[in-house]
Amino acid sequence: MSGTDSFIRTKSPNTRDSLSAGQASDWLSVVEEQVKSMRFGSVTITVHEGRVTKVEANICVRFDKS
Repeated sequence: MSGTDSFIRTKSPNTRDSLSAGQASDWLSVVEEQVKSMRFGSVTITVHEGRVTKVEANICVRFDKS
């Protein structure tokens, strides 16, 4: 995925089932990809009713003080 944020959608906001292996690996792979692709920044995982609903990546660009 490209861009600064990647969204993971669940089947339904009212579903309280545990994540299937495929769903868990989906958001985990997004987090891993975002972390590996950045030098400075943060990755935020949003959880709603016990489920990962969104992964956001904020990339920082740092400049030398000189």
